[in-house]
Amino acid sequence: MAIRVLIVDDAIFMRKMLADILKKEGYEICGEAENGAQAVEKYKDLNPDLVTMDIIMPDMSGIDAVKEIIKTDPNAKIIMVSAMGHQTLVVEAIQAGAKDYVVKPFQPSRVLEAVQRVLK
Repeated sequence: MAIRVLIVDDAIFMRKMLADILKKEGYEICGEAENGAQAVEKYKDLNPDLVTMDIIMPDMSGIDAVKEIIKTDPNAKIIMVSAMGHQTLVVEAIQAGAKDYVVKPFQPSRVLEAVQRVLK
């Protein structure tokens, strides 16, 4: 059975880019969300194996969404996706429960390495 991934980013082109990278490697995109609040709801509904989570989003930040998801599922596997220069936010996200991160603009290989590390 394919690993099911929830992609969270407020930019549709980023969601599509991540989906394309992951689909090529055989991962199933089970859902997408454009803000943290949607991410929390979809996580509860879909119970994905992995989440890619943007940090800066409207309504609810990626960090707050990580905190909410971890409350529901302490074993959630979440990879943060952040822009250059957001290192302090990445650290905060890791402390909140995220397992790894990739920095935009990213290479497909870097995304896949992070995914494989988190799923081990």
